[in-house]
Amino acid sequence: MATALIVLQIFVAFGIYNVWIIRARKATSYRGGDAKTIAEEFKHYGLPAILVPIVGGLKLLAATALIAAVWFPELAIPAAGLIAFLMMAAIAMHLKVDDAITKSIPATAMLILNILIIAGHL
Repeated sequence: MATALIVLQIFVAFGIYNVWIIRARKATSYRGGDAKTIAEEFKHYGLPAILVPIVGGLKLLAATALIAAVWFPELAIPAAGLIAFLMMAAIAMHLKVDDAITKSIPATAMLILNILIIAGHL
């Protein structure tokens, strides 16, 4: 596996860990509406609270699988595919509530990075 692909997988994984573990309860300029936490952001989108741990769990599982894919490359495409799907959903939520386009930058960047991971494993 190319070094660049490994670095990309680890970068994406740690980006997910950062958002969902370290910064989950901290305000950022990228949260939907005026939300200060991930839970508030989901509420702003009109999503049920039960989705917060489900989506978070899926993202953390996929991030961990991206790291494991360094040694088990067959995990990379499903993990990156799941993250890409969830990023498309995040972009759709920003559009749904008419957020400024800048709020979609992180999700769009992660979508692109995961597409590159998938392409690198084909």
